[in-house]
Amino acid sequence: MIQAEFEVLLSDNTKRVDEDISWSEDEDRSPGVEFRVEVTSDPGYPLFIKGWYNREAQTLSYALIHRGVGRIYGLDLGKDDHNPSCVYVGEKHKHSWNDLVRDKEAHVPADITAAATEPVEVWRQFCQEARISHKGTMQPPPQINLEMFL
Repeated sequence: MIQAEFEVLLSDNTKRVDEDISWSEDEDRSPGVEFRVEVTSDPGYPLFIKGWYNREAQTLSYALIHRGVGRIYGLDLGKDDHNPSCVYVGEKHKHSWNDLVRDKEAHVPADITAAATEPVEVWRQFCQEARISHKGTMQPPPQINLEMFL
């Protein structure tokens, strides 16, 4: 994918998620939950979104994934990251496709104001910024089942 293709894809206002989103417990019985939803669009981009939320560590990630390329756009909250130049960008950062470093370069977004502990509101802000309309609803993540750690 070249930069111009990414820019066209990201600016396309026909991207949408038509289904309701509910979180599933992580397979390894961690305090994490996750989801995966298809993204449809008029051009038919091969896209889906994966979401992860660790309820104990309070980390949250949403990743827009292109089936032929991998992650092309993402948001991480609650965990530090650093760019290829080793400059740390902090616990709230976005990854955007770049011809030179793919999705490795991150920046601090001003448009995400909700905290990692508010995954439904962060989802709304993420979709608005990425020009994705969500026709369904997102359920809040389930509470941690403390018995699973016994």
